[in-house]
Amino acid sequence: MPATTVRAVEDGAAGNGGAGTRDTGAEGTEPGTVNGAGRAPAGPERTARRLAASALAGEGRVPGPSPDAWLAERGGAGALRVERVSLSGLAGWSFAPGTGDLRHDSGRFFSVEGLSVRRETGPVDSWSQPVLVQSDIGVLGLLAKEFDGVLHFLMQAKMEPGNATRTQLCPTVQATRSNYTGVHGGAPVPYLDHFLRPGRGRVLVDVLQSEMGSWFHRKRNRNMVVEALDEVPVGDDFRWMTLGEVLDQLRHDDVVNMDVRTILACLPLAARGTAGAAGAPRRGQARHEDAELAHWFTDMKARHPMVTRRVPLAAVSGWTCGPDEIAHEEGRYFRVIGVRVEATQREVRSWSQPLLAPVAEGVVAFLLRRFGGVPHVLVQARVEAGLLDGVEWAPTVQCTPANLAGTGLPRPRFLDAVLGAPAAAVRYDTLLSDEGGRSYHSLARHLVVEAGEDVPDEEPDGFRWVSLGQLAAFARHGYQVNVQARSLLSVLYGLWAEGAGTGAGESS
Repeated sequence: MPATTVRAVEDGAAGNGGAGTRDTGAEGTEPGTVNGAGRAPAGPERTARRLAASALAGEGRVPGPSPDAWLAERGGAGALRVERVSLSGLAGWSFAPGTGDLRHDSGRFFSVEGLSVRRETGPVDSWSQPVLVQSDIGVLGLLAKEFDGVLHFLMQAKMEPGNATRTQLCPTVQATRSNYTGVHGGAPVPYLDHFLRPGRGRVLVDVLQSEMGSWFHRKRNRNMVVEALDEVPVGDDFRWMTLGEVLDQLRHDDVVNMDVRTILACLPLAARGTAGAAGAPRRGQARHEDAELAHWFTDMKARHPMVTRRVPLAAVSGWTCGPDEIAHEEGRYFRVIGVRVEATQREVRSWSQPLLAPVAEGVVAFLLRRFGGVPHVLVQARVEAGLLDGVEWAPTVQCTPANLAGTGLPRPRFLDAVLGAPAAAVRYDTLLSDEGGRSYHSLARHLVVEAGEDVPDEEPDGFRWVSLGQLAAFARHGYQVNVQARSLLSVLYGLWAEGAGTGAGESS
């Protein structure tokens, strides 16, 4: 595990407004009452300023232990026991006759099926693989509330069976439809009504986003932030934190879970007209116009057609599907394993399920460069078989290097520039995990690296330099920025907050 490295990005990571940013938004305009005080109708500019102020608030206004002490205390208060079992021994799960698909007896939750892929471009033109299929749309929700004039977010300390770090910082609500409709027979999901019942609060964010496109077939989650307008009781595993306190936890390996990171990336932290106002991130001139980026993105999707077809798991070639696990014949990519879980702090106290276990750690990285003093990151238009539209913006580098050994396939472009960068160029280097409810010990090294002289300004085919504000704006719309890039965008917000907190964030 690498030593965590964090260095501030000096010029305002949330940057200028970009594609799709308008002076209207998901946020409601009805007046409400927060902490007993009347509140005027809110718009995106005011919301951006409030979020920026919360990001710069390193200490919360709600009394209690430090976030580190609280997470440690909640981790010690509960118990989670995860035992490896064979897939054939999973209670409530079975391989379907004929197809070999691994399914829950209720027909809900998710299934493990086969996927056949054919591409006209790329180093490999066809393959088949196991894939997780989950048609339910999950709710990933953060509840917000103002205390002493500062927005706070109701964070949850939660254990998941696939976590490498047992207790993580999670959203207020993190549940699939199968969970919150009671298919598992467990207790109701706390705070769910704030996200599913209209009128319970002011909606700041509500957008459908993709999940891991190499492992899931068109899986979607509803990313939401709702500002509560009434009193909210706080359960034992929950606490109010400023955005700055949450972002600060990104400095530590594997503490902030993936679902929090994707929600944070959807926040309207920068809106048009907010430049220099009340500490909001400053704007600058982007290298490419928004319309030019939208055209490039559409062109990439048109130039990389892909035909995917769900097939029986038994028909997948190159993989072994046995009673103990599902694995690639050469030990690459991932395995599907079975676990039996006992937990004291969950709606259901015991259950069994499959989990997807990657065979090695991944690398997820952005190269960073300033154009005219404005920070930009190098994104790629990445094709992934499980994405709804086939292509989304992705980090400069997104791969698992161990999977390439002995294949004869070329190393991903810019991988060596990222891994070989001098220490002075590394702005962020931390291990973060994927969602532990479906994956097992799935860790990736997340990096933000200043591009050196070996990285030209000219963009190779499939890559574009985009301002951080443009990336943020595209991320507020579904199916445009993939989950790995959204994860790094939350990191960039944290680097901006750190730079602004020291005065460096206002240098653009």
